[in-house]
Amino acid sequence: MDTALWLKNYPPGVPHEVHPEQYQSLTQLLEEAFTQHADRPFSVCMDRWMSYGELDQLSARLGAWLQGLGLAPGARVAIMLPNIPQFAVSMAAVLRAGYVCVNVNPLYTPRELRHQLEDSGAEAIIILENFAHTLAEVLEHSAVRHVCLTAMGDLLGGLYGKWITFAVRHLAKMVPAYELPLSEGRRVTRFPQALSAGSQRRLAPSQATPDSIAFLQYTGGTTGLSKGAVLTHRCIVAATLQAQAWFTPALQGHVKGEETHIIAALPLYHIFALTVSLFATRLGASLSLIPNPRDIPAFVKVLAKRPYHVLPAVNTLFNALLSNPKFRELDFSQLRVSQAGGMAASEGTARQWQQVTGCVMVEGWGMSETCAIGTNNPVTAKHFSGSIGLPLPGIEVAVKNDEGQDVPMGEAGELCIKGPNVMTGYYNQPEETAKAFTADGFMRTGDIGLMDEQGFFRVVDRKKDMMVVSGFNVYPNEVENVVSMCPGVLECAAVGVADERQGEAIRLYVVRSDPSLTEDQVLRYCQDKLTGYKRPRQIEFRNDLPKTNVGKILRRALREGT
Repeated sequence: MDTALWLKNYPPGVPHEVHPEQYQSLTQLLEEAFTQHADRPFSVCMDRWMSYGELDQLSARLGAWLQGLGLAPGARVAIMLPNIPQFAVSMAAVLRAGYVCVNVNPLYTPRELRHQLEDSGAEAIIILENFAHTLAEVLEHSAVRHVCLTAMGDLLGGLYGKWITFAVRHLAKMVPAYELPLSEGRRVTRFPQALSAGSQRRLAPSQATPDSIAFLQYTGGTTGLSKGAVLTHRCIVAATLQAQAWFTPALQGHVKGEETHIIAALPLYHIFALTVSLFATRLGASLSLIPNPRDIPAFVKVLAKRPYHVLPAVNTLFNALLSNPKFRELDFSQLRVSQAGGMAASEGTARQWQQVTGCVMVEGWGMSETCAIGTNNPVTAKHFSGSIGLPLPGIEVAVKNDEGQDVPMGEAGELCIKGPNVMTGYYNQPEETAKAFTADGFMRTGDIGLMDEQGFFRVVDRKKDMMVVSGFNVYPNEVENVVSMCPGVLECAAVGVADERQGEAIRLYVVRSDPSLTEDQVLRYCQDKLTGYKRPRQIEFRNDLPKTNVGKILRRALREGT
């Protein structure tokens, strides 16, 4: 691919490369930020603020406690927390202590948690007590010997923190009963006690190198057993610098670094939000932590409290906000970046978002395997493009066929990516790693896409989601994007179902924003906008669609009838 095509369309001031080698490790980058921004606010959660200096102090204490457990350098430590202050403290502590972060979805079932703990070989876990009942079912099947148990209010301060913990436990009853099996020398330590014990020790400097593993980021769980993407310190540092380089033009001259405020509604254990939080740390920005973004009215109340400049979200979350009348009354004058990712952004949602907020929805594309970094539309864009944008600094994207050869410009093929942010492989899975890379070192993404003459890329769809109707390839994203523009449609999903005559037929699932919308109206809209073989043959209205915890629609679940 001719990289000059996309480089010439970079916004002014964006470098063509980044230099992760300037840092020995992600730990060095974090500690530099903690020192530089010590007096600045890092995060706010339930109206309680934490500064960079406090994050530095608390993570050093927790890291020293972890080292006191006798774990070997490079040991894996699982973190099973929602968006609360303990997350950043725990992540920084694990890295500063010289260990590997294993981020775990707090809503995992026992089966999913057991697989991740067994596969990673995690020896310790930091977990919110709300999810301890899940851990209790699988602890004996894991290598975990040390459990650090935290309560919701542990870092919210004094009487207020105690009140929050009491309310969560006894009023909301959000902490199911549990009994952790403590055979074979397992120990449970409460988070405040771990901090107290750590304050009596000195944190030994991490010996991590650029090639040391920083994160095992599990991915692919919706299509089978999840795999651990090996993200080294170099990978994460590169992604952080790439994000900084790309987003600076939207903030420079408009927002001072110390005043930049970013909304952290997407779960921090997910690679999208994790990379945003590291970018914020590098910048010295502050984060609004949203523990439960599904509670849209409460989320909107947080948005009303203070100016915010960057709002990362998936399409379904943008949709949910737009459906809330109070959201539309907010002051959006300070909003500089509305970053869409995690799933395809629909044109209907993007148009409505810009009408309501005055801010363009900027779509990007990345994966857990690439630290969420890949391509992005320029943050200086004036309109939603429908493309996934340009490769970020230091990244090459190629469109290849099944044999690993580049296809001509404008033709669809598999998007393949190379760059310093790309994983080194899947943890303990050499065969899966070998299948993931081409002979010339590009990682296969499983996304079908193409590049235009300006160097902008467009995702057509996931390889596995493509439908074949009467011999023609049909990509659900195209159908869904068209239907999203139909008046009365809130969101939709298209899947293929077996059909004797056509091979596959298209079934469309629709969530209505207008209860009076009929099947006939949707079909007539599709007739006007889609050629014959791309039109849905079946339409089913639903109150909601199955989604991952991040909000990505699960087409597989729809195909399987769940």
